[in-house]
Amino acid sequence: MADAAISATIQVALETVISLTADRVSLVLGFREELERLCNTAETIRGILADADGKMHIPGVKNWLKQLEGELFEVENVLDKLNYETLHREVKYRNQLKKKVCFFFSYFNTIGSRSRLASKIREINMNLERINRQANDLGLVFRFQIEAALPAAAGATTSRHTDSILVPNVVGRVHDESKIVDMLLSPSEKVLSVIPMTGMGGLGKTTLAKLVYNDPKIDGHFGQKIWVCVAKEQIKIMELFKLILVQLTREEVKVDDRDVIVKKIGEKLKGQRYFLVLDDVWDHEQGLWDDYFNTLMGLNETKGSWCLVTTRLVPVANAVSRPLKMNGGPYFLGKLPDNECWSILKEMVIAGEEVPTELEAIKNQILRKCDGLPLAAKLIGGLLVNKKKEEWKSIMKESHTNEYQSEIDQILKVSFDHLSPASVKKCFAYCSIFPKDTDLKQDLLIELWMAEGFVQPDRQNQRLMEEIGADYLRILLQNSLLEKVEESWRTYYKMHDLVHDFAKSVLNPKSSNQDRYLVLNSYEEMAENVRRNKSASLRTLFLHLESRISADMLSRFKHLHVLKLSGEHVTFLPSSIGELLHLRLLNISYSEITSLPESLCKLYNLQTLTMSDDALEGGFPNQMSNLISLRHLNYNHDDAEFKMPMHMGRLACLQTLMFFNVSQERGCGIEELGTLKYLKGSLEIRNLGLVEGKEAAKQAKLFEKPSLSHLRLDFEWKSGDRKSDNCDEDVLEGLQPHQNLQELEIRYFMGNKFSQWFVNLSKLVELQIEDCERCSELPTVGQLPSLKRLYLKRLDNIRSVGDEFYGITANEEEGEGRSQASGSSTRRRKFFPALEELYVEYMENLVEWKEADQMRSITGEAEADVFPMLRDLSISHCPRLISLGVNGQKCPLSHLERLRLCGCDGLTTIPNKMFESCLSLQSLRVVRCPNLVSLSHNLQETPSLKDLAIVGCPKLILHRLNGSSFATNLRELWIASFSSNDFSMDDFDWSGLISALTLRELELRGLPHSDSLPHQLQYLTTLTSLSLDNFGGIEVLPDWIGNLVSLETLWLWSCQKLQSLPSEATMRRLTKLTRVEVYQCPLLRQRYTPQRGIYLKEEISSDEISSDPSLRKQTSCCWTRLPGARSYFH
Repeated sequence: MADAAISATIQVALETVISLTADRVSLVLGFREELERLCNTAETIRGILADADGKMHIPGVKNWLKQLEGELFEVENVLDKLNYETLHREVKYRNQLKKKVCFFFSYFNTIGSRSRLASKIREINMNLERINRQANDLGLVFRFQIEAALPAAAGATTSRHTDSILVPNVVGRVHDESKIVDMLLSPSEKVLSVIPMTGMGGLGKTTLAKLVYNDPKIDGHFGQKIWVCVAKEQIKIMELFKLILVQLTREEVKVDDRDVIVKKIGEKLKGQRYFLVLDDVWDHEQGLWDDYFNTLMGLNETKGSWCLVTTRLVPVANAVSRPLKMNGGPYFLGKLPDNECWSILKEMVIAGEEVPTELEAIKNQILRKCDGLPLAAKLIGGLLVNKKKEEWKSIMKESHTNEYQSEIDQILKVSFDHLSPASVKKCFAYCSIFPKDTDLKQDLLIELWMAEGFVQPDRQNQRLMEEIGADYLRILLQNSLLEKVEESWRTYYKMHDLVHDFAKSVLNPKSSNQDRYLVLNSYEEMAENVRRNKSASLRTLFLHLESRISADMLSRFKHLHVLKLSGEHVTFLPSSIGELLHLRLLNISYSEITSLPESLCKLYNLQTLTMSDDALEGGFPNQMSNLISLRHLNYNHDDAEFKMPMHMGRLACLQTLMFFNVSQERGCGIEELGTLKYLKGSLEIRNLGLVEGKEAAKQAKLFEKPSLSHLRLDFEWKSGDRKSDNCDEDVLEGLQPHQNLQELEIRYFMGNKFSQWFVNLSKLVELQIEDCERCSELPTVGQLPSLKRLYLKRLDNIRSVGDEFYGITANEEEGEGRSQASGSSTRRRKFFPALEELYVEYMENLVEWKEADQMRSITGEAEADVFPMLRDLSISHCPRLISLGVNGQKCPLSHLERLRLCGCDGLTTIPNKMFESCLSLQSLRVVRCPNLVSLSHNLQETPSLKDLAIVGCPKLILHRLNGSSFATNLRELWIASFSSNDFSMDDFDWSGLISALTLRELELRGLPHSDSLPHQLQYLTTLTSLSLDNFGGIEVLPDWIGNLVSLETLWLWSCQKLQSLPSEATMRRLTKLTRVEVYQCPLLRQRYTPQRGIYLKEEISSDEISSDPSLRKQTSCCWTRLPGARSYFH
């Protein structure tokens, strides 16, 4: 395996040498012949290497490879220095604005400089030719070999990854999932129980854990679900607690005090059952798990919580079981039957087609190799899918070559050997420099691969290196060596831990001369590597320090291509960074560095610079534009007055630029963007109020940037000296983007109307327009075929939504009118054909929204589809709006899932016709619409409704909301503040809800004089949460509360006269009750004190819970004779 790794390293090095010499030979005077000689020698050795791969058994071949590897390392360094000096001359020429001549020759115009470099290359040539002669002595011959072309892109196969994201189409684990879920749902008298799941690597333990974690049956059973990936051979208990707290808060834990962390966990888990998954556990130290689980049990006395642990080791299973006194033993996960392994492989190789005879012929061999492991089936499938059918049989034979390797390692070895080109092998191995279970991002991987030289420029200059790197990534996916994970908001990649072990053995093989790629976690580790003279050979260094970095520390690593510095005590970047002439990637995003030295600008090879957002306090170095090779500036700064580097337009290779602050200083105008033709991804342009007109804006040449996917245009300028607001329309016209744009945001635009180029954005998926207070017309976007998300916010001058918004012009109206008058046929039109989400917020003067039937009358058409795909509609804080722009009767909203109306003071009626086609509606929320009188809605028309909230609508007549017996999916109901005159909550159609077995949460807000609860509530026996607010006249809760046998949580708010809870006998019937919260109920709090309480006692106090001073201190009480129930008085 190590020999194959070295061979791949040499192949990549030879490619780099050939590429560099070919690029530079025409620029060099004085030793051009030596460079040509070097290029020819490298070509010869590349052919010999192809023969050496098959003759590793011959004595001396392995030693020959070692010599060749060491010499090529030196060759790369010399040629890279040559390349650096070329770039240096180019920067110097450009800055001096001199006529371009042979600048490289001018640098070497002294005999000494030319002689030294020529002598070094001559020496290298002699060494390589000696190595070439040795190859002949070993019987190695030249073989002409062409690397296989890159395979076509194919869909990635997702598999095991240690997060909670559910993987589709899991085969063979239905019985295991069902069995574990039944265990979790079974009644338990223990506070915390554990299921340790064990089994060998590759069985799918994490996949099964994810199936259980995402099973809908457990969602309503546990108040909290927590997924923690451990993946360390030894772990400290503080790390475990921090991992839990991160999952509970979704925030970084910045404290190291155990007591603080543990108490925060306790607050989050208080009074709830929870389900905790500890995935990939290796540490079996008994004291760790005794301390860990005893602490968790002390934090929360609620019974019925569970922990699922996945591990390969039985000692771990035993260690986690002992403190919780689990006697059943671990859950042993078995291997898959052959037929299910065969199903996995067939799906990858033939995807539902008939099994070819070539595959059937090797079925038994494949199944023996799989040995019941789903990972093995995926790897073999990934290997075969990229090969011709005629090769399948020989490939399977290859996997039998080493009887001492495990089946998985044998399969991985064959997969690795068949990776092509050789650079992909290096890319694969390099992924193991990250810890196991790391979420790997595509851009980061490719940037690292480029920096290490695994991805070389396209000889024909037809594709960017980033595009070639993306092809390499697809090859790894096709071979199941990486796994793609897609979430709604991000996509990342994972490497299975067995694959990671294999890749790590390839990255720095023991048979190699030197370590090239290291991760060091302390100053002591770094000093040891320097002492052993390893620093000279390093190409990648991930260095984490717990102390300050010394001024000369970096100068010891002269040949670094990649440097990542991290640690909270790393607060400055020494000027010696400028000595790392080969550096191509610098990442300081996990440090506390706040400034960059001017010497950084000497790194002419630097391709990627990554910093944490808003870190720089004094701006970029003055000579930043000298970074002539920079491709990715991964940095964002929120301040619009942050000073940009001068002459950024000189960074012609730049692709990633997150923001650009226009200013009036020389070299910082918007024209600097014009030469950056490779910009891609997201770009925010700020201070556009300083741009003088259309012609100035056109200099940015946004129309010529097809790779930009997300553009944000911000016209705000806070420091005065803003150009005339009347220029904004012209400026926006000049900023027309390429039609490939997918997301567009416009903020603080001060024109009256938007540009016509909106209609050309055929690929636009999302549009956000905010704080454009002078606009009187909305942009024409109703005909955009790809628009899915539209956000309109604080457009104060918009009074109506109509023709221009939908995309109907005056000429079109006249033409359609003539067609209608002449009786000619009309076509069916679609407005917003792809729109799924529409948010309209804080439109203070919006009055009219034309409905679909008005659109038909304007266009003269018999039918028109308006918002045919709309799923989410939210209209909030539009106080003058009197009608909604949708009509479910005439234009069906069959896909609508969520409707939210909030703060619409002018709205008086929501007609029933709006809901006639809303069969998919799941959430309806009408909040703070004080003049709403009529909501004529029959719940029969919305059978999918799960969430209904009607709050703050004092004039609403509630009895018009009927048909509740058809709300068979309703889970949450919130009703509050209806007519304050003669209305009673009894008027609501409660009886229909009695048969609704899905209702779980009910919140009622009464009136200050309300002295009773709707008696029908006693029949809602499926309720798990009941909240009662502002029932000012109630003095005692009725005993029928005890009928709510499923109740787990009871909330009581602002019941000023409430003196008593139901009797103790009644409360004992609530066997599932775990939590009672009481706020602003003074008489109730007086009754239940340590002195007067019958079945309550004071337990905890002084816990801040609210910004309201009157609510800041709470006293926590619990039932003394009702096990598990806990109540909190505020």
